[in-house]
Amino acid sequence: MHLQKISLSHFKSYEYQSFKFSERINCIVGENGTGKTNLLDAIYFLALTKSSTSNQDALSINHGAEYMMIEGSFLMLGVHNSMRSTLRLVDDNIDVEDNTLSQPISNAEHQKSNTEHLITISLQRGQKKAVLRDKKAYERISEHIGRFPVVMLSPNDTDIIRDGSEERRKFFDGVMAQLDSEYLENLLQYNRLLLQRNSLLKQFSERNYTDNLLLDVYSDSLVEISLKLYQARDKFITEFLLIFKKHYTTLSNAREEVEMIYESEVGAENFAHIFRKNRQRDLAAQRTTIGSHKDDFIFEINGFTLRKFGSQGQQKSFVIALKLAQFEMLTKAKGFPPLLLLDDIFDKLDDRRIQQLITMMVDGTFSQVFITDARPERTRQLLDNLGVEVTYFEIGK
Repeated sequence: MHLQKISLSHFKSYEYQSFKFSERINCIVGENGTGKTNLLDAIYFLALTKSSTSNQDALSINHGAEYMMIEGSFLMLGVHNSMRSTLRLVDDNIDVEDNTLSQPISNAEHQKSNTEHLITISLQRGQKKAVLRDKKAYERISEHIGRFPVVMLSPNDTDIIRDGSEERRKFFDGVMAQLDSEYLENLLQYNRLLLQRNSLLKQFSERNYTDNLLLDVYSDSLVEISLKLYQARDKFITEFLLIFKKHYTTLSNAREEVEMIYESEVGAENFAHIFRKNRQRDLAAQRTTIGSHKDDFIFEINGFTLRKFGSQGQQKSFVIALKLAQFEMLTKAKGFPPLLLLDDIFDKLDDRRIQQLITMMVDGTFSQVFITDARPERTRQLLDNLGVEVTYFEIGK
C-alpha cells in the first residue's frame, strides 16, 4: 500500500496545496511553524478519519474558512506483491517451500493486481464529517478504519507512559481498532452507552428520582459489552507483549526486563454483581465509576513502574518498541506494511535509536515512510547515501 498523492483545502495552516509522494521515504522539511506536522496530520486524518493531535474535528478547519477537505489516492498492491512483501519483511522464520511467489509477474498481471482508491474527507462547520471511498460514502465511518493502516511516532508519545490510564487505553484501542472491526464497533457502542448512562445518572441526581428499571437497561448492556472488550483486550495483550518484548530487547541491547500488565475490574468473576452493587456510588458521583473505561495497562522495567523509575532513554525505547510492535502486528494482519509517520524524531532520539530506525528503512522492514525535520541538512546527511529513494518536500517556501 502506498499513498500516491494528497490534496488539502483549508486544512489547518494550508489553503490549497497538493503533494505527490515517493513509494519509499518522504522527507518533509522546513522551519518550525511552517506546517510540516500539519501535513503529517492530514495523512493520519486520511487513514483514520481523525486528527492525531485533537479530538475536535472542527479544529482542523483553517481559521476564517467554513470547511476543510482532504483528498488522497492510495495504491493497493495485489496479492502477489503483498504476499512477497509480507513474507520478506515481517517474519524471518517463514520457510517457503513453494517458490511460486518468487516467479516474475508480467506487467499486465502487475497492473491488474493493483487497485487505486480515492479517499475524500470533508467537514463543514456545524455539520457532520463526510468520508467517501471512490466517491461513495460509507454507511458508517467506522468501516474505513483499518483499510489504510498507519503508525505514527511523535515527540508526545511518551505521554502514553507519563500520563494517566486514558492515554494508554487510547493507544491500545487505536491499535486494536485498526486490527479488528468487531472490537471497534463494540468500543463505539460502549462509549455511546456510557455517555447515555452518565447522562441518566445526572438527570436522576438533579430530579432526586431514580428509575431503576430504565437504569437496568443501560447497565445490563454496558456489562455485556464490557465483558466483550475485556476478553478482546486480554487476548490481544498476550500476543502484543511477545512482539513488544522482542523489539525492546533489540533497542536496549537486552540490558533490562520489561513487562506489561493489563488491569481491569471487569475481569472479576462476579463483575455483573459488582457493577449492580455499585449503583448507589454511581448515583452519588453522577457517573459510571467502574467498567472498561477504567482499565489500565501497567508498564514495568526490572520489576518497577516505568513511569516513576524508568530513565528518559528507557521510556523512549519503550515507546518506540510499542510502535514497532503495532507496526508488525498490522503488517501481519493486513498482509502489507502500514504507512509510517515519523514526526520530528531526529531531535528527540539519540544516534543509536535513530540508526536502528534508519536500518529498518533500508532493509525493507518499512515500506512508505514520512519524516518531518526542521533541519534539512541533517536529514540529507542521514539519508542521502543509503541507496534508497528519498524525496524531499520543502514547506514554507
